[in-house]
Amino acid sequence: MRRSLPLLSLCAATVLHSSISVNAQQADRFAYAVTDAQQMGANWSFLRKLNLQTGEYSQILLSGNDASFLAYNATTKKQLEAPLIDSRYGHTMNAAFGSGVAAVAYDKKNNRLYYTPMLFDQMRYIDLKSMKVFYVTDKAFTGKPIKSADQGNIVTRMAIAADGNGYALTNDGSQLIRFTTGKNLKIEDLGALVDDPANKGVSVHNSCTSFGGDMIADDDGNLFVISARNNVFKIDIGSKVATHLGAITGLPQGFTVNGAAVNENNQIIVSSAMQTVNFTVDYKTWIASPYTVTGTGWNSSDLANSNLLATAAKNKNAVTEVMSRNTPANSGDGKVSIYPNPVSNNQFVIQFNQLEAGNYSVQVTDVMGRQVIQQLVSLSGDNHAQTIRLHPSSAKGIYLIKVTDPNSRSVFNTKVVVQ
Repeated sequence: MRRSLPLLSLCAATVLHSSISVNAQQADRFAYAVTDAQQMGANWSFLRKLNLQTGEYSQILLSGNDASFLAYNATTKKQLEAPLIDSRYGHTMNAAFGSGVAAVAYDKKNNRLYYTPMLFDQMRYIDLKSMKVFYVTDKAFTGKPIKSADQGNIVTRMAIAADGNGYALTNDGSQLIRFTTGKNLKIEDLGALVDDPANKGVSVHNSCTSFGGDMIADDDGNLFVISARNNVFKIDIGSKVATHLGAITGLPQGFTVNGAAVNENNQIIVSSAMQTVNFTVDYKTWIASPYTVTGTGWNSSDLANSNLLATAAKNKNAVTEVMSRNTPANSGDGKVSIYPNPVSNNQFVIQFNQLEAGNYSVQVTDVMGRQVIQQLVSLSGDNHAQTIRLHPSSAKGIYLIKVTDPNSRSVFNTKVVVQ
């Protein structure tokens, strides 16, 4: 049985949903695209490939609407022996792209395409070498199998970040989910995004401005959400703060951004579930320019490749290039962490795990660069938890945390939100 999720109609708007290597890997010159088999259709169950150099879409690589399809178990790697039956959608759950897909992420290292169906709470991936499809049957994805009437808990944004992990986000921004790639799959709910106080009322949780769209990652440890209403939010993964950067301009009336991917020129290619035309977007100005499609154009609910948007500071003489995903954020290699975040009582804890003995410096600055606290922490080499207390009169907002070792080298930096 063929099913597809109707395009979301909200507020009179349609929405769908190691250190830096000097020699970055060659950027992808393609993006995977989720389309219908019909040019103007809305059954998001067919996988194609978009050549970013020629603007040409491939033929269908995977027909994901076959309800008799038997996938493979992601844990055992054995083919499922019996068809799956969902109490609401029957055998549609067997279809690889059953109920439609609007969130995919390309894992270049393992040559996999991770995704989740819109109405089934399940992580799935395609082994692109064999084109076998694997279902994660022993772990829930969002933990919310019943999708809400406002479609807020449907996952429509997904990307592989600079730390090598995958990240997925629900429409309403209430769940940022991190998943590992490779052999040992782990799924972790990081919780809700937090609006930057500077957003001036444009909330990442608002259905009229911020549902749907797609997500990309940069080379500096951030995610960028482009909503179907064309609003752009920068997400700090560590603090989960969503900062509104503005809205894309230059798009035609009725164009909803539903897919986004970075090309080799460090531009963002955006597609729409409503129109067959695509655009390139300059991330410094958020101005869109027409992108020429060769041959047949397709409405696309999602785009994905492995390119990271290059936003980190570069050498003046270096040519700007799309970085590869072996670059982790400065997270202390898991040896330093902060909790809770957001901060609600003007204090937080920095957890040190098995760092070399010595005196470490913790520096807290506000967003204007003004130092709020500088505190020395003496470590013996064992695990240590240090409470950092801000002055009771400290303003609410975002603060930057930096930890340096006895040789004044940065070993950890992140942001916290003081509420």
